[in-house]
Amino acid sequence: MLQIKSLERQTTSRYVYEGIISRSRKMQEIFSIIDNVAVTVSTILITGESGTGKEMVARAIHNKSPRHHKPFVVINCAAIPEQLLESELFGHKRGSFTGAIADKKGLFDEANDGTVFLDEIGEVPPSIQVKLLRVLQEGEIRPVGDVNPHHVDVRVLAATNQDLVQCVKEGRFREDLYYRLNVISIALPPLRDRTDDVPLLTYHFLEKYSNKTGKRVDKIAVDALQALQAYSWIGNVRELENVVERAVVLATEDTISARDLPPRILGESFYLLGEEGSGDLTQYSYREAKERMLVSFNRAYLKSLLKMSSGNISYAAEKAGMDRSNFKKLLKKYGVDASDLDDTEER
Repeated sequence: MLQIKSLERQTTSRYVYEGIISRSRKMQEIFSIIDNVAVTVSTILITGESGTGKEMVARAIHNKSPRHHKPFVVINCAAIPEQLLESELFGHKRGSFTGAIADKKGLFDEANDGTVFLDEIGEVPPSIQVKLLRVLQEGEIRPVGDVNPHHVDVRVLAATNQDLVQCVKEGRFREDLYYRLNVISIALPPLRDRTDDVPLLTYHFLEKYSNKTGKRVDKIAVDALQALQAYSWIGNVRELENVVERAVVLATEDTISARDLPPRILGESFYLLGEEGSGDLTQYSYREAKERMLVSFNRAYLKSLLKMSSGNISYAAEKAGMDRSNFKKLLKKYGVDASDLDDTEER
């Protein structure tokens, strides 16, 4: 079993950057980029899959900039209907449309002298793209119903999980706006490309939700942690956080076990083991029985994966969503020998 406190101390002392937890080389390089670009006024486009932490990176840029004491205003462009988005961004004058009973400031006015973070920028409709382009080119906005534009001093950060180059080719996104937004680009890696961060993040979320729920859940079984590292996180850090929260809520002991994880993490076959390969489990304690079942699952899974891969370790590791060295460590731990299978190009 692994204790939470030792890794929690590591995250606190060494691997936390403006609230972002990572020890991976790719993220450390991004932290260096943030340090360099934060002091500028350049527009920055942050790209990456959903759940990779694009808003946290934007907030880190703002916090390390000379504007850190000014507003940081966030808007999710995909969450606001097109007919309301213009008013939300730029404001409106009284009587400019039905329901406009008073003048209203937009988010660009609220963020004056500070930073605006436009999340899901790829969802902005063409009619609004033209107005955003004017903000970036001239620093001017014009509220709905107003004939006179006025100047704002706002740094713009934008984020998307879409391929904007493809959107430009398809005519869904203005090319000139794309280049105005993409003065500096920061591409966030998916969690599956930074598996070394999974343990640190797991312990961080374990501590967070143990405190939140008031439950003493302060350990995690080694094999459960290995399963988390082996899983391909489609939802990235956000999905991992949800999984850990669920495990803490469902845990009946102070240790997160493999059976506290959702079926998609281990595969449905894990829950069918018991009679096969694990013997009579009733002679063991509950915890010992769970560990024996997990050993059986690991051996069965690894053997099946190697058989499917004709003994090719590199291919089997790729199918498991793991790097080759960690996959070989699992083979050694569970006594699975690829040489017992058909010879192939790489062992």
